[in-house]
Amino acid sequence: MASKKQKKKNTKSFWHRIRFKYKLSFFNEGTLEEVWSFRLSQLSAFMTLGVFAFFLVSVTALIIIKTPIRNYLPGYLDVEVRKEIMQNALRADSLERMMAIQSLYLRNVVGILTGTAPIDSIREIDSLAHANADYNIPRSKEEEKFVKNFEEEEKYNLAVLNPNPVPTDGIFFYKPANGIVSSHYETDIRHFGVDIASSPKESVLSTLDGTVVFTGYDPNYGNVIQVQHKNGFLSIYKHNELLLKETGDHVVAGEAIALVGNTGKLSTGPHLHFELWYKGNPVNPEEYIAF
Repeated sequence: MASKKQKKKNTKSFWHRIRFKYKLSFFNEGTLEEVWSFRLSQLSAFMTLGVFAFFLVSVTALIIIKTPIRNYLPGYLDVEVRKEIMQNALRADSLERMMAIQSLYLRNVVGILTGTAPIDSIREIDSLAHANADYNIPRSKEEEKFVKNFEEEEKYNLAVLNPNPVPTDGIFFYKPANGIVSSHYETDIRHFGVDIASSPKESVLSTLDGTVVFTGYDPNYGNVIQVQHKNGFLSIYKHNELLLKETGDHVVAGEAIALVGNTGKLSTGPHLHFELWYKGNPVNPEEYIAF
């Protein structure tokens, strides 16, 4: 009982102490006349400091949000500036690559003219992304067993023979973009390709060696680029954010030719619409590429 009274007494003493007002007076030193005075308690002093701190933080936040000073803070860089920096970085990378190719070309020409270059020693220019036609993807034991059983079962099945085979021997198709297939090849609805959902500005790669035969903007499909390949293949890449090649440029398999985007009326999000044609007819890309 005594402890409860003591606790209650301490509580009253605390509130009395912080609410007790102190008088601050200012006197004239010569006449000792009171010039100005005011009363202030600990509670009111804390409240005044709190209001002042809140006001100071609010004014600082307002200045940062409403004035260009935010561009000098980490994380507040303008989106347009970031886009320009990315494009400049891509241009610088392409320029550096072209300078290396030109330097290699000039060294080869000098070697040929001076006769110092041995026969058949000229290196292929821009061969970093060259596809090796003799490259075979290694198979696991389970896959080897499945292929062997399938070949045995289909050895005498004449129904599987294709009278018009597409020549793909020795050709390795590069995956045009990283992502998942969101829409498949369906001729019934005139969807002659696959949609690959990918991250914005992801690199779009040429699936084979070839020559760019078309670059342009379509209202429905956005930025479009088409590459003509050997053996009658044509690959089409739609809804791109930015095209990195121009008509007439030669590209190698696996080389970046565009950036994934969301352009065109028929686009529903960042993705790549990829089509593969053979001698004027569309073919299912999933039959040639492992997405």
